[in-house]
Amino acid sequence: MTEKYLLILFYSASGAVKNLAHALADGAEELGLDVKIRTVPKVSPNTELTDPSVPKEGETYCSKEDLLNCSGLALGSPTRFGSMAAPMKHFLDSTGDLWATHALEDIPGCAFTSTGSMHGGQEVTLMNLLTYQLHHGMVIVGSPYSIEEINKTQSGGTPYGPSHVESFNSSPTLTPDEYKIAHKTGMRMAKIIQKLNAKS
Repeated sequence: MTEKYLLILFYSASGAVKNLAHALADGAEELGLDVKIRTVPKVSPNTELTDPSVPKEGETYCSKEDLLNCSGLALGSPTRFGSMAAPMKHFLDSTGDLWATHALEDIPGCAFTSTGSMHGGQEVTLMNLLTYQLHHGMVIVGSPYSIEEINKTQSGGTPYGPSHVESFNSSPTLTPDEYKIAHKTGMRMAKIIQKLNAKS
């Protein structure tokens, strides 16, 4: 039987998106779901390879096999002028072969992001990431208002997905509400993946 796992794929510059990724993982693993956390390399302005093919530290780079075999996908990127960061876009643009073969259809997907300021384009970036998932035929999972922290957060956290506002605490460290929203979204992803796989 194929291993069932949630793939959490992110790019992080300051560390905030990485922290969200690990909060999502904590939630999914709490319900016994396997998790793979992966990242993508920076994009060079030159045409030559500047980063090693394997990172020196931290999460390993995502492969097509990681995507092809996942049972759910969480995508995270910092916001860059109201859109996802170039390294994540570059990687996602390379998955046309998976789109052509419908490889990601019918699996759950969610998105998460971080901005430097309160009105820095979080929701637009989340929609960018979710639009990618819709084009692949994935089943979109948000962060509903039944997550009580969504109703009281003073910083990040949206119904479109977990988020962090760096200017709120001048740090990539998540606030307690931001962590809980990501954690509970990870749990929600795990529950949905487990229900879908129980029926298959």
